[in-house]
Amino acid sequence: MKFIIKTERGLENIVVNHLKDLVENFNYITSPDGYQGIVIVEAEEDIRDKILQIPEVDSVLKVDYEVETDFEKIVNMAEKIKEHINENETFAVETKKRGKQDFNSVDVNIVLGAKLKDLTNAEVNLTNPDKVIYVEVFKHKTYICIGKKDEYKGKKYTKEKINARTLFKKISIVQLPYLEDIKACRKFGEAIGRSAQAFEVKELIIAPKDKVDAYELMEFIKGVKIGQISRYEIQKKAYPFEIKKVPVYVHDLYQTVRDKRRNNRLLIITDPKGEEIIKIKDKLKEDLKKKKEIVVFCGSREGIPKGVFRFADYIIDLSPHMTFATEHAIPAALIALWTVFRESFDDDYEREDDKNIDQ
Repeated sequence: MKFIIKTERGLENIVVNHLKDLVENFNYITSPDGYQGIVIVEAEEDIRDKILQIPEVDSVLKVDYEVETDFEKIVNMAEKIKEHINENETFAVETKKRGKQDFNSVDVNIVLGAKLKDLTNAEVNLTNPDKVIYVEVFKHKTYICIGKKDEYKGKKYTKEKINARTLFKKISIVQLPYLEDIKACRKFGEAIGRSAQAFEVKELIIAPKDKVDAYELMEFIKGVKIGQISRYEIQKKAYPFEIKKVPVYVHDLYQTVRDKRRNNRLLIITDPKGEEIIKIKDKLKEDLKKKKEIVVFCGSREGIPKGVFRFADYIIDLSPHMTFATEHAIPAALIALWTVFRESFDDDYEREDDKNIDQ
């Protein structure tokens, strides 16, 4: 049996040395064709469980078929692969191509996938398939590994997971700018811009509470832009769907309160003088689910002015006896709100189960 082990670059020999302590006889190749992060192991028995005892191992694939690296020969393996797929199952083909060939990964995915569909009548499911056909292409050899759903690697985006954007797309962040120190202004601005974009909130409002130094505010906003763009560029590469930049505005704090204090809006202030979230979460989670917009006010060097407290629906102490640094306010608040919001879906599920039991 052959296995393809994937690890961090430079850890190939460490994996082999640890495997020698667990398995008596096996052959191996590290960095085949010069590609780091790969170890190909051959043993007489199934040693996947032993391989996965090594923390340096990211994932392991059992090789079901081996073929010469030639496009026609690879896609013709559909005749053998079909034996592993039932008509009532879904499948996906994932190809990892290394080196220069006269075909690309997409070619293999499309043609091999189409052949398998014709041969098995099974449906293709790229999001959450029952079986995955991993095609690992090297310079001279190609290995085909067939796994069950999530057997080898977890999925980031599945229907079983509730999309956090369900909440975050309704949240407007009102942020007091960090001012008075030019160098720090840009530094904290970057962190805030990065956080707002990371959570893909509805909007970020920079809200001074009174007259401020224009150049300090300028540096802060420059930092917000730098942080936002850096995160946005990462998101474009990491996500399999379209990402939009979070709109950023400047508005007077008190006028923002007036504008946002409307029907079907929820105003939340995070402050050490507030209530513990555990004590209000039952009511809060219902409001988070029902309200059209959730407005979260975050302080900086100074907290939100006390006069604004009268207009808030909730004043929440996220971590009693502790205060968060300016750059941590947005992530801390949004993660706390998501945790509460997520419970509302579990409650609905439980209530539906209760109905079924009663019936």
